[in-house]
Amino acid sequence: MTTQNVQKSDLSKRLEAIGWALFLIMIGGIWLVPNERVPQGVWLIGAGLIMLGLNVARHLSGIKISGFTIVLGLLTLILGVSGFLGAHLPFFPILLILIGAGIVLKRLFEGKSLAPERK
Repeated sequence: MTTQNVQKSDLSKRLEAIGWALFLIMIGGIWLVPNERVPQGVWLIGAGLIMLGLNVARHLSGIKISGFTIVLGLLTLILGVSGFLGAHLPFFPILLILIGAGIVLKRLFEGKSLAPERK
């Protein structure tokens, strides 16, 4: 492993640790506030912004971004904003649909044909 790869790996680990720390701080801070004072969806908005921010930091640092956390971050952000606005969307069914669609799209864009090879 080259020195640059080791540095990127170390930075990636630090960024991930910072992301988890921000998430825990956010959840702890939300729990300190009485439930009736915390708008619906705030934790989802925060989690989405943390995941998306982590990927922005990775991209700016030249580290490979995670497609899964981008999708999950966008989903939590959308669901959080919808909850904040009073519309409650089902998280897990939407997540499953997006994961399935992601798998299909990944396979389609790999350049491999969906049809079996003929001999």
